[in-house]
Amino acid sequence: MTKHDLINKIIALEWKMFHEVPNVGGPAACQNNPQTFEIMRRSQALSWSEKTLASYWQDLVEAEKKERNLMTEKYARMMASTFPEEYIEIRHHLPPLDPEVPELIEKIIKIILVWERELAKQYPYVCQRGRPIYSSEDNEYVTSLETYLRGELATFSLRTLKLYLEDLLQYSRENKNMSKIILEETVKNYGYNSLEEANKKIKSVIQKQLGD
Repeated sequence: MTKHDLINKIIALEWKMFHEVPNVGGPAACQNNPQTFEIMRRSQALSWSEKTLASYWQDLVEAEKKERNLMTEKYARMMASTFPEEYIEIRHHLPPLDPEVPELIEKIIKIILVWERELAKQYPYVCQRGRPIYSSEDNEYVTSLETYLRGELATFSLRTLKLYLEDLLQYSRENKNMSKIILEETVKNYGYNSLEEANKKIKSVIQKQLGD
């Protein structure tokens, strides 16, 4: 199976799970927007090694066999920061984490947040369109990247987390910013040729709106 085929299979199963995530008040708007989901998930997946993708695909398949929805679990775990009181009431429904997992998650988050800070300095207008970086910025309407990562990574197997951390360390050894690579792919899918162009055009739109 090629990397392209593997990513397609991953996104298809992720979308199935995402579309089935229960939501108070009915499906969220994003659950009816497969195009945006596709862009975001593909941009991320392209930055992963084939070993990590294959391991994550196995996680998804095994979860489906056990009737676990990893997307539901991800958003439930995010509630530990966004809705802590409600989280206390549901956390017993979530599978326990391997003892090694929390430390691995924090190592991964530490690396990614450094990259995200660099991006926010280089491309502030593009980054303003996304999530805030830190969990301290969470509220009932907005979830930070840090909280999102902590929820998502907790759905990965120990095997996948170790492989993903190795991917990040390899990018670091090559002095590359993995978050930048993902964001570059994302903006290209929205019609921009580069992050520089996207940042310049978004800045222009914002300034025009403020001028109006």
